Amino acid sequence: MTDLEAIARKITGILFAQQSLASAGFIAAATLNAIVGKELSQHANWAGVPSAVYLLAGAFAAFMWGYVFDSIGRRGGLTTGLGIGVIGSGIAFYAIAIHSFAIFLGGMVLMGIANAAVQLGRFAAAEVNRPEHRGRAISNVVIGGTVGSVVGPFVAGPSGNIIRSWGINELAGAYLVSLVLFAIAAVIVFFGLRPDPREIGKEVAEKFPEAATTSSGGLTRSVFEILRQPAAMVAVISMVLGQMVMVLVMVITSLHMRGHNHGLPDISLVISSHTFGMYAFSIISGRLADRWGRGPVIVAGSATLVISCIAATISPDVLPLGVALFLLGLGWNFCFVGGSTLLADQLSPLERARTQGFNDLLVGLASAAGSLGSGFIFAALGYNVMAYISAAIAFIPLLFASFWTLSVIRRKTAFS
Repeated sequence: MTDLEAIARKITGILFAQQSLASAGFIAAATLNAIVGKELSQHANWAGVPSAVYLLAGAFAAFMWGYVFDSIGRRGGLTTGLGIGVIGSGIAFYAIAIHSFAIFLGGMVLMGIANAAVQLGRFAAAEVNRPEHRGRAISNVVIGGTVGSVVGPFVAGPSGNIIRSWGINELAGAYLVSLVLFAIAAVIVFFGLRPDPREIGKEVAEKFPEAATTSSGGLTRSVFEILRQPAAMVAVISMVLGQMVMVLVMVITSLHMRGHNHGLPDISLVISSHTFGMYAFSIISGRLADRWGRGPVIVAGSATLVISCIAATISPDVLPLGVALFLLGLGWNFCFVGGSTLLADQLSPLERARTQGFNDLLVGLASAAGSLGSGFIFAALGYNVMAYISAAIAFIPLLFASFWTLSVIRRKTAFS
């Protein structure tokens, strides 16, 4: 098993590198999407359309990528996805240069499709590691988002200054940076992700068979048959609703702060505390998922989401909101890493890619729904009510995960 462990470490490292580069590219672009949307459309109420298009494209592409990953392998799927990201970034760059909103939305569609492929990389890390190391492997990939959350916004400004010197709208600079980062990541994956994680995953599954990953007849199960299993259901609910809650609160907090006369530096500080909570503690959440179990980590994450939503209503000042948004990111991370690990535990090699793709379809739809719904709820009912609604939603995975975890503990006690 020593050779397989060495290969698993190498594959996880390559996936961390591609996640870091790709997330930096996506975040660099996301920093300016709303501004570009408003400028190109000439309508402030269209500012959120590019992000919505991006999220919806990624959501629907995730399920497709599951079949692509099964067909051409994880290496081929990730390389193709990053290549699409290169094309999408180039189209977005060109659209800004010629001031075309429609073409820019086309670029957003391709970038959303690319992001859906990149996000599946965390499951590739899970399948090449033995079951007791899966949480750590997923977290080691997800933590690459920390690099992106720092590098992405940092390069948006300087790249704009360079592009402006070329006589092109400075907003295009971030998309050129995205193009370069995606291209580098594609090269790293193409040459570095060998052997393909799909093949290593089969070897790991043979050496460490798990009873939960096959139907009674030993046949490959359908996605809906898998999702009817309690553990898989808990995993998906924790990721989908955790994502929805996170987006509901995060998206509208900047507008809430703007309404209380906070400047951009204060708003950026609060959002930075949020992204820090989302990614920086991934390495801890993964190890806890391996040590405590998947259920307790999801319970902790859901409870943290509930607390963060309530805390966000205490005060519109920077410090209380910064703490609340940090906890929001941390709770999301525990739900995301714990849920991803729990879902990976339930799947055989032939079931993995398409089931994980379907899961990410649901997560993407939840993200888009949260992004679009937050504005309507905020306008109609206000920030505090929106936060309370989010807390109520976060309570659902808390209940499901708690009951499932208790049932697992009871079963273990009965057999001991």
